[in-house]
Amino acid sequence: MTDPELSPAAPAGRAELFPAAPGGGAEPAPAPVTVRALVARGSGAELRVERVRLPAPGPGEVRVTIRAAGVCHSDLSMVNGTLAARFPLVLGHEATGVVAEVGPGSELTVGTPVVLNWAPACRSCWWCRRGEPWLCADTTAPTVPRGETDDGVPLHLTLGLGALAEAVVVPERAVIPIPAGLPPEQAALLGCAVLTGVGAVRNTALVAPGESVAVVGLGGVGLAVLSAARRAGATTILAIDVAEAKRDLALAAGATDFLLSDDRLSKEVRARTESRGVDHAFECVGRAATIRAAWRLTRRGGAVTVVGMGAKDDMVSLGALDIFHSARTLRSSVYGSSDPDREVPVLAAELADGALDLRVLVSGTIPLDEAPAAFDRIARGEGARWVVTLD
Repeated sequence: MTDPELSPAAPAGRAELFPAAPGGGAEPAPAPVTVRALVARGSGAELRVERVRLPAPGPGEVRVTIRAAGVCHSDLSMVNGTLAARFPLVLGHEATGVVAEVGPGSELTVGTPVVLNWAPACRSCWWCRRGEPWLCADTTAPTVPRGETDDGVPLHLTLGLGALAEAVVVPERAVIPIPAGLPPEQAALLGCAVLTGVGAVRNTALVAPGESVAVVGLGGVGLAVLSAARRAGATTILAIDVAEAKRDLALAAGATDFLLSDDRLSKEVRARTESRGVDHAFECVGRAATIRAAWRLTRRGGAVTVVGMGAKDDMVSLGALDIFHSARTLRSSVYGSSDPDREVPVLAAELADGALDLRVLVSGTIPLDEAPAAFDRIARGEGARWVVTLD
């Protein structure tokens, strides 16, 4: 898809999309654009590719033509009821593209390749000022209102982006410039799966050379954790999933062993760690049962890092004596405890020079029309990341 295919739309009766120009309307207001996007009309509803209308970029905003977008499990959580969402909803939040239009005051240049950032920091709240932008008080809501469907219904965007679309209109601070020439199907993953998984290892857990690691759940994020643990120098890296089909993916990503999650799991892990358990367990599913499993796999004094995002009513129960006696640490890693504006360019440079190879994370590239089928695949636990390409 080329940018001229984004057609201007000027529907009658939608005056809010065309604010009056200062001084009585001497200048016409910028027109919105019509694009194709993956839309959910309700929780559990059939996903469909529809035409939607996005406003023109306002002050400090940009329009980005999407080149590739990953199908992430968090998007599935929006439509299956795990996360509270408003509908109709454009799905997608993990993407790369090119700046196609800038609003007043933007410092970006048309033609700049970018990765989208679903959690842009405000840089002024208490958390941002103390160096924790991933906990920014101005964190994007799960769904943000913007634009409308082709039949005039107000539209919402996943995490303020709605990236499974031909284009997005977002605040300038929600895009991060990257070098030209990166494989788009890999660059798209930098803004979510890779930053989350690599950050969990590098920033949250601080995995050191010689340590042991277990990774529970081998979707795109789990595989990124495996790769990052290998690069951090971990010597025992145990990949754990319920699906035997994940074995080859796990070993290719950097695991030293693959284990099925069953009743023998704790014994199998201890057999590979001199009966202690691992130094670090990463839970990449977001369920109480797998958090408890990760806890049991970890040695006394070790740490469990929860990377998966679960439901608010899925309660984790641990014994008070167990917490005291085991001296384990249980913590979460929000967006890899990262500053995307600083760390995405680092990852992009590693991808450009070959130090970071993300091919194992890409299970396949598909056109936008096949995105609904990709959601069915991730619901069944198939593959790592399915990436929609729009060139």
